[in-house]
Amino acid sequence: MRRFIARARALHERGVLGINQRNGAFVLPLNPREHYPRVDDKLITKRLAQAAGIPTPILHGVVAYHHQLRDLPALLDGRTSFVLKPARGAQGNGIVVVTDVDGDGAFRRSSGVLFTATALRQHVSNTISGLFSLRGDVDACLIEQRIILHPAFAPIARFGVPDVRVIVYRGIPVMAMCRLPTEESDGRANLHQGAIGVGIAIRDGRATHAALHNDSLTHHVDTGEPIVGFTIPLWDDVLSLAVRSAEMSGLGYLGVDIVVDAAHGPQLLELNARPGLAIQVANAEGLLPRLRRADRVPAASLSTWSDRLHAARELF
Repeated sequence: MRRFIARARALHERGVLGINQRNGAFVLPLNPREHYPRVDDKLITKRLAQAAGIPTPILHGVVAYHHQLRDLPALLDGRTSFVLKPARGAQGNGIVVVTDVDGDGAFRRSSGVLFTATALRQHVSNTISGLFSLRGDVDACLIEQRIILHPAFAPIARFGVPDVRVIVYRGIPVMAMCRLPTEESDGRANLHQGAIGVGIAIRDGRATHAALHNDSLTHHVDTGEPIVGFTIPLWDDVLSLAVRSAEMSGLGYLGVDIVVDAAHGPQLLELNARPGLAIQVANAEGLLPRLRRADRVPAASLSTWSDRLHAARELF
């Protein structure tokens, strides 16, 4: 017990934000319940983003009912790459990235594993049934454009496409990380499944620290390439997109997930009203001091998204 108390005290002194404090001090007061569907349902998020002029991956189709499974071959006809994604999924569960189709009509996943047409249909059926949804509710399966890896990421992301998460508080980007897929994560940019979390400096998009399963590292575990010192391409655009997306959501504390496409640049992937806390491990720094600094910025000076960007660069 003493060891537990000492550890908790040490984390508190380092400004580490815990889940109870996150929920009680930031999520509940700043995120109106009526706005949760805007972020919990990826289809609603996408439609709001399109209306706001915020770029997102192209939507090829939606399968929301089991009787629509018969339309699946037509939706996929002629497509050699795409992404299947639960509309209300969490932690990357249920996402399938298809990179190619072989001569026998089997779908090749980003990991190289083949998926038969029957298996793919069953996966979509499971998605509709709610197998991957946040609360086990019935769901819909989105068929989206596959993001093409930006060449700047090539040395450190050979197993999938990385994404960038930005924590936005009161409209100000306060902390960011890049999630690098690994062989263990099956090409997914998800820390729970074995992706690498990389702390990113708000000011210039440079990687300052990296961690895998809470252990610090400096090089990619699969490629051996250095991570620390790498700079996110088009960082100013990534940060601007995060601020605009937060404004669209109507939430005061959220995580904005962005991918950088080789041809189309930064794209909004999804929003999260209850962003995880592992971003602090990726940055080797607690969130609380940054949140407190952001609190000292007068609301009157944050009237536009460009004001919020300026505040973030000044603060961090």
